[in-house]
This record gives sequence, C-alpha cells and structure tokens, in this order.
Amino acid sequence: MLACAEAWRGNGEVLASPMGLIPSFGARLAKRTFSPDLLMTDGEALLVGLDGETEGWLPYRRHLTMVTGGRRHVMMGASQIDRFGNQNISCIGDWARPSRQLLGVRGAPVNTLNNPVSYWIPRHSTRVFVERVDMVSGVGYDRAAAAGVTRFHRLPRVVSDLGVFDFAGPDHSMRLASLHPGVTVEQVREATGFALAVPGEVPYTREPTAEELRLIREVIDPKGLRDREVRG
Repeated sequence: MLACAEAWRGNGEVLASPMGLIPSFGARLAKRTFSPDLLMTDGEALLVGLDGETEGWLPYRRHLTMVTGGRRHVMMGASQIDRFGNQNISCIGDWARPSRQLLGVRGAPVNTLNNPVSYWIPRHSTRVFVERVDMVSGVGYDRAAAAGVTRFHRLPRVVSDLGVFDFAGPDHSMRLASLHPGVTVEQVREATGFALAVPGEVPYTREPTAEELRLIREVIDPKGLRDREVRG
C-alpha cells in the first residue's frame, strides 16, 4: 500500500484516480501524509475530502480538461504488461478468437496518452509480465514514441507484490527500482517474462513509519481488507 501511495509523492494539486482497493487506500494514505494537495473524487461529480465530505464540484467538462492536460494521475491494474509498459486488460489470446475475454480497453488509451498512469499488480508472474501483450490497451513508451504522442505520456511506476519498477532502463524499458523486504532479485527475474533492467545495487522499498502504520490499521483500512488482495 505504501509503495502505491508513493506514486503520488510530489504530484501537487492533481486529480488522483486510483482504480481498485489497494491503489485507493494508497491515494488516501498519500493525501493524509506527504501529498495533502491531492484532489480526490467520489467517482461521479464531486471532489471529496479525507473523510468523504464534499469539498467541491467537478463537472464532467472540467474532469476531461484535467484528463487531457496531464493534471490527473491514474493507477490502474494490468492483466498483462510488457517491458515498455504496454498494458492489456482486454483479452487473452488472438484478438479475433480470444481464449479469455476481459474488461475491454476501457479508458486506458486516453489515460496513458494524456496523463500519468501507474500500475498495481498484486500477483507478479510471467503470465502478467510478458514479452509481448496480446492486445495493447494502455500505451507503452515504444508505441507512444512511434506515434509521436509523448507530450503528456508518462508511466511513473509499476508496483507488484515483489517490488517497485520504473521505466529508466534502456529505451524506457522497465527497470527494477526497489525490492520489497524479503524478496530477492532472483525471485523477481524468475517471475518476469522478459529481460528486466536491474541496476548494480537495488534498494529495498521503504517501510511505513509508525504513524503511517497507525493510519493504515486504524483509519484507512481498520477491517484489514488489504490482506484479501496481497498474499502473505
């Protein structure tokens, strides 16, 4: 959760759009601690505060202005992701005859080309971290560059249950940025379906402070719902 929260560090007054349980908890933790200027919504037309109280109105036209101007930071999931950050949430297998039908592209193309997008993947495996995605939903660095649409395209980080990753490798390829405590580089490599850029020294992901732990356990997720998504 803390690694997800860190995705919004230093973002300033941008619209946080977390999709899913752990990203939502992470955004709330970030706003309560090191990113107090984050804007949060109720998912419809209102800006809300830390406890869900209404802080303002966010009409759809203004929402779209923020989306297309890089003033929103989304954290999505991924059924597949490759070394350049191309993401698939649409189907598994050949597009004409997929073996699995998933969500569809949804807003992933617009999200990735118009505002920063990070990813949360609770089960790091070679089925998710693949050499080539079966269909591009979210646009990666290689395809954005080829299409000449890089002005607002940025993929700050990928967080999994094994570590944190960025795209500071060669040609904006995925790089191991930090290991979660207790995880080894070998474990990450074995669970990744492509050659991952790994620096000479890999730090461990920052652990939460005592106050951050209190907020997580007593304020943000007192029912321990996070444990249903992340294996021990």
